[in-house]
Amino acid sequence: MIDKETALARCQELVALAQKTGADAADAVARANASESVSMRLGRLEEVERSESEEIGLRVFVGKRSASIHTSDFAPEGLKALAERAVQMARHAPEDRHAGLAPADAQFTGDMPDLELDDPDQPDPAALREAALATEEAARAVAGVTNSNGGSAGASRAVVALATSTGFARGYAGSGFSLSASVVAGEGSSMQTDHASRGARFLADLPAPETVGSEAGRRAVERLNPKSIPSSKLPVVFEPRIAGGLVGHLLGAMSAPAIARKASFLLGHEADELFDPAIRIVEDPLRKRGQRSRPFDGEGVRTGPRELVRGGRVTGWLTNVSSADQLGLELTGHASRGGGGSPGVSASNVHMEPGAVSPEALMADIEDGLYVTSLFGQGVNTVTGDYSRGATGFRIRQGQIAEPVAEITIAGTLLEMYRALTPADDLEMHRSINVPTLRVDGMMVAGE
Repeated sequence: MIDKETALARCQELVALAQKTGADAADAVARANASESVSMRLGRLEEVERSESEEIGLRVFVGKRSASIHTSDFAPEGLKALAERAVQMARHAPEDRHAGLAPADAQFTGDMPDLELDDPDQPDPAALREAALATEEAARAVAGVTNSNGGSAGASRAVVALATSTGFARGYAGSGFSLSASVVAGEGSSMQTDHASRGARFLADLPAPETVGSEAGRRAVERLNPKSIPSSKLPVVFEPRIAGGLVGHLLGAMSAPAIARKASFLLGHEADELFDPAIRIVEDPLRKRGQRSRPFDGEGVRTGPRELVRGGRVTGWLTNVSSADQLGLELTGHASRGGGGSPGVSASNVHMEPGAVSPEALMADIEDGLYVTSLFGQGVNTVTGDYSRGATGFRIRQGQIAEPVAEITIAGTLLEMYRALTPADDLEMHRSINVPTLRVDGMMVAGE
């Protein structure tokens, strides 16, 4: 895999070639990834996988016409042909008066912050095999577990580089490590499956394999013999593992491109008190060892911590260059880039601050309710905010988690759900979107 310096040099070379070929402006982004994983099943080695990929993308502007193209060919002849092709494509593209590069005064400058994204400790295949085996064995050791879908351990490293014709040229590298297990509990038609997984930037930040495996086994066994639930309006409590999805829907609706397309359920509600005033949602792209930490966005714009929800209200839209120009807004450092195509928008390291009570206290006054541990289906309309998902979990009776439930649907609208939302105090910071246990009163639960 190419290193950061090589990736950056190729980006700068490609931008120069594009300008020489006739582009008025250009930017290039290079990405390289290398990953290795080992999977064990029933104590035997099932799969060892290693992959490497490298690609470079070029976006060129001829006036207000633009084109984007990408390749995995880093040879000089390949880059020259790529630049020529991109400029030819741009000359035949329609004009877009909002298209362009980020201005130099908005782009990141100065010393790169030490975000601790790249761990030099890279385990060998033998160490990954040992970790995968220990994870699966811990899951299979849980009483009631009858079969295994496997345990796995993985390590990866990635390089990102961006160069623009405005003079920006920066890159960085990052590592990632993971453990996971998936097991089966019960027999015959009553079998239930569940899993557990953890990821971290640094190997030392991963929990012990036994911790991950035991969680997978426990979760599978606890799901045995589920029942349905009578249809009614109930308080619904979301465990932290899935509760982040509610914040994820909010982030999508705060995307300035969605606002510009009038495709967001937040349109017309930007000044409304969407949440309880005590709720605060924060983004910190500069958090050390964060899953989505980055010093600059996909257009080279500087990033920094910001409140996304304060006093129950959103603080503004998340922009890239095109959407900021369309809406007359400032750049917020949220542009995201793949290998090719125009930049999108994404947030980095988001969390909802914890509430004042424990999960047990949060549920204490619920006579009859639902504790949700798994969601499935795509029943979320980000234009209207309508929300309908299949769910499994547990019944709440007299403030206590009781029997497992399945074959149910929970429904509402996101705006109503946000207004009725209460967080517990059990926030943990190891995901890209971190939230505590969340309670939402008055949801429609459809079952038997």
